[in-house]
Amino acid sequence: MTDELSTLIEEVVDAEADEQGRLVDKIIATREPEEVALLLESLPLEQRLEVWSGIPLNERLPILVEMRSDPRESLLDETKPEEWDGLFADISAEDLVELSESLPNRLVGRALAAMDEQQRRYYEDAQQYDEDEAGHWVDHDPLVLPQNAKVRDGLRMLRRGIPHYADTIFLVNRNGQFAEAVKIDKIIGSPDHLPLVDLSQEDFASIHSKEDSVDASFRVQKSGYSSLPVVDDNGKLLGRLDIGTAGELVNEYYEGQMMANAGMDEDEDLFSPVKKSAKGRAVWLGINLLTAFLASWFIGLFEVTLQQVVALAVLMPVVASMGGIAGSQTLTLMIRGLALGQVTRANLVALLKKELSVGALNGVIWALVIGFVAGYWFEQVLLGFVIAIAILVNILAAAFSGVGIPFILDKLKLDPALSGSVILTTVTDVVGFVAFLGLGTLFLI
Repeated sequence: MTDELSTLIEEVVDAEADEQGRLVDKIIATREPEEVALLLESLPLEQRLEVWSGIPLNERLPILVEMRSDPRESLLDETKPEEWDGLFADISAEDLVELSESLPNRLVGRALAAMDEQQRRYYEDAQQYDEDEAGHWVDHDPLVLPQNAKVRDGLRMLRRGIPHYADTIFLVNRNGQFAEAVKIDKIIGSPDHLPLVDLSQEDFASIHSKEDSVDASFRVQKSGYSSLPVVDDNGKLLGRLDIGTAGELVNEYYEGQMMANAGMDEDEDLFSPVKKSAKGRAVWLGINLLTAFLASWFIGLFEVTLQQVVALAVLMPVVASMGGIAGSQTLTLMIRGLALGQVTRANLVALLKKELSVGALNGVIWALVIGFVAGYWFEQVLLGFVIAIAILVNILAAAFSGVGIPFILDKLKLDPALSGSVILTTVTDVVGFVAFLGLGTLFLI
């Protein structure tokens, strides 16, 4: 897909004005909405709008649903007033849930007016839950039968059509509460008169509507089923969370974690306005500046030492870099473990011991290598000894901080991916510089 996308971008960017219409028609006819969405996000704003204007109105909604919010808003802003009714003609509750964050209230109301009563009710039900709750992302198209249904009822339902990501029929009691689930492949070939409950799956899990949406998505992915039922406080079946939606939520979560490491929003447009991008990134540049000044202040405490032993200034970046890399490796491992629920108080000490052991082993190896190189380079055995000890101390501190910092941030309900790397870098810089320059002052002056 990466190579195909690169080729498409080049074709669209290089196309003459009279060729672009035919190219857009070809793309729409041969590509899925998510592929077209990704292509649009990859184009500079002016060309994005040109391509968008050539897409038929009835093809636009599924593409908008697949786009990130920032680039989507750039297209919505260019939508003409007379086009809104055509755009909302076939909108579903699930589509509006996805789009609502990009639409002003007046347009949300206009979209609701285009829906039938059932779809409006589905949308209103979804809005009762926050975006990080499973109930917000419920799909209302599961296969459902009463608990006393028989195989013949199941086969009759299947003949009417099977929705995407459906491999089970959910059974409900008289109150609409989820009771059991039956795999479709067990129904086919079974006697018509057999009750479906006799074919039901044992211990089939359900998802509470207020469960964290990412946690619920992980459960769907691990369940071995295409979807799991979503229930409310009373056990009433609201719908399902299918593997497609679960995959999208998990991908967005990981993308958010990756972008948060740089202090950025995962929805940021690749070609967003310069002022908007600069404003969004300025905060973290400022935070980084403060931590850099802190590290510089510690260096300033050893001004006399640096003046007398210039080699220390030359080798300082080596100490900081080794600690930073070692710490970021542990930090990444911890963030993944916390995201998957693998790290708890019960195994934290064991994990810390393991990371300290890894740090000690790598620290000794690289301390010897760097110490030998530095001693040979500057022809000072003591200088090699000093940097070797500083490297070992800093890598151990990095391992300890890489485990401790994200765990503490997580307990404080702060996102470790957002601020963990900034804090870790500060710790490894300060510890590395103090250890290196302190030992240099002690042994070399």
